[in-house]
Amino acid sequence: MTATAQTLSPPSKTLMFLEGRALSEFGAFLGSLPLLGLLPRGDGHPVLVLPGLMASDSSTRALRAVLKARGYAVKGWGLGRNYGLRDGVQESVIDLLTDMHETHGRKVSLVGWSLGGLYARQLAKMMPERVRSVVTLGSPFAAGPHSTNAWRVYEFTSGKRAEEADEHFGGALSVAPPVPTTAIFSRTDGVCAWQGCMEKTSALSESIEVDSSHCGMGHHPAAIYAIADRLAQPEGDWKPFERSGHCNLVFPDPHR
Repeated sequence: MTATAQTLSPPSKTLMFLEGRALSEFGAFLGSLPLLGLLPRGDGHPVLVLPGLMASDSSTRALRAVLKARGYAVKGWGLGRNYGLRDGVQESVIDLLTDMHETHGRKVSLVGWSLGGLYARQLAKMMPERVRSVVTLGSPFAAGPHSTNAWRVYEFTSGKRAEEADEHFGGALSVAPPVPTTAIFSRTDGVCAWQGCMEKTSALSESIEVDSSHCGMGHHPAAIYAIADRLAQPEGDWKPFERSGHCNLVFPDPHR
């Protein structure tokens, strides 16, 4: 982890306990399906969705189903559970991105949840010519590894120290990719310190706040709306997320 990363404490035990609301958030997702069907259609470009720590493609099934219904060529990572950067993982995700780019003949958008978002950012830095955009969900790229309540799990499952996560995979996590990048975060995240999940605002990067748990962010209706909105932008014509009108009621100002 680089010296530019923030030193933050992990979320409180109270917020960890509140992660149980992820189940009710899935219920809200099911109830919102008629409205999600009104999301803008995509242009058919490929989208790779990467799961979080200890999660598999099953965790992103709802999100992928919505994006597929909107016309994208969506694919999960197909590597089983995400146990961290164990031997072969980096090579596998590089090969996966390369294959999707060559198969479709178009740049690939990367959507990553938590640890999957860290992979997405690093892939975009290593192969920007193959990546159209990056969207992360509760990914702690701007803070030290101990800013999460999951760092011990990462070290146990991966067999590596958390500080080593970015040493040989795209460089410093806190540096934004050279492609349009959106960081979705929640101030009530019970796993990762929310400040470490925010991106610095620039001509190609932004943060979007949602009121969500960490474990429910991948199927939270507001997060899915934001993802679909970002992916629907024409290639080469990226603009920041527009919070005016009804969006102002759902998406608070992340810099308030």
